[in-house]
Amino acid sequence: MSCTRLTGKIALITGGASGVGRATAIRFAQEGAEAVVIADRNAEALPRVADEIRALTGANIVEVAGDVSVDEDCERFIAAATDPFGRLDVLVSNAPAHSAVPFLQMPRSDWDRVMAVMLRASFVLGQVAARAMVERQTRGAIMYTASVSALGASVEYAHYGAAKAGIVNLTQTMAIELVDYGIRVNAVSPGPLDTPQSRDVLGSDEAMEKARAYWPLVPMKRLGKPEEIAATFAFLASDDAGYVTGQNIIVDGGLRAHSYSIPEELIAK
Repeated sequence: MSCTRLTGKIALITGGASGVGRATAIRFAQEGAEAVVIADRNAEALPRVADEIRALTGANIVEVAGDVSVDEDCERFIAAATDPFGRLDVLVSNAPAHSAVPFLQMPRSDWDRVMAVMLRASFVLGQVAARAMVERQTRGAIMYTASVSALGASVEYAHYGAAKAGIVNLTQTMAIELVDYGIRVNAVSPGPLDTPQSRDVLGSDEAMEKARAYWPLVPMKRLGKPEEIAATFAFLASDDAGYVTGQNIIVDGGLRAHSYSIPEELIAK
C-alpha cells in the first residue's frame, strides 16, 4: 500500500478490534495516518490488534477500552486523540450490536441495547467529535457504518434496521449543520460481509464457509470483505472526497440494484 492520502491525520475508530473497524484501522495506518486510536469494548483483543497494525505498518496506534453506550467512555475515546495529539481529524463510528428476534417477541432490553450502541452512541460520539473539531478549527471528517438494512426490512432485525436508518438520517442532518465549519459527514452502508458478526448471525463455521463460497441474493455471489468497506472509509476521510458530504455510500455487491428475478421453477421448459 503506497497511497498516502491520510498523511498527518489523527483518526479514531470505534469497534476497532475486529471486522470492519480492524480493517479500517489497518487501511488508515497504511495510508499514512499520523495516529490511529482504536476503541473497543473487547479489552483483551485491543492490544493484539494494535500490535498487529504496528508490526504491519509501523504506525502510531493508541488503544482505549470502553463501551460506546456509556457517554463518559465516548468522551474518553475522543480525548484519547485530542489530549496527546491536539486534535481529531477523522472519526469512524463503527461499533456494532445485534440480535435476531422476531418483532412480536423482541424484549425491550434488546431494542434499548441496540439503539444505545448504534444510534445513541452515533449521536454522542458525533457531537463530542464535532465540538472538538469546531473548537480547534479542524476541517474534519465524521463517518458512520450504516447498513443496507437501513434501506429496507430485515426480518427479525427491527431494532437493527431502525438504528441504522436513524444513522443515515443523522448523517444527513449533521452534514448540513456542520458544513459551514468545514466538517464533512458521510455514512457507508455495507451489504452482507465476511465478519465475526456475520458468523455469529449464521451460527456456525460450516454455515459461514458456505456463505463465503456463495451468497445467492448478492449479484456478485459473494460476501463483501471488510477491506472493501475500509477502502471506502479511507476515500471518504481523504481530500479526494472534499466535495462529498451528507451521503450514504452503498457497498453491497449490487444487492440493492437487483429488484427481483423470476424463479426458475416457474419458467416453462
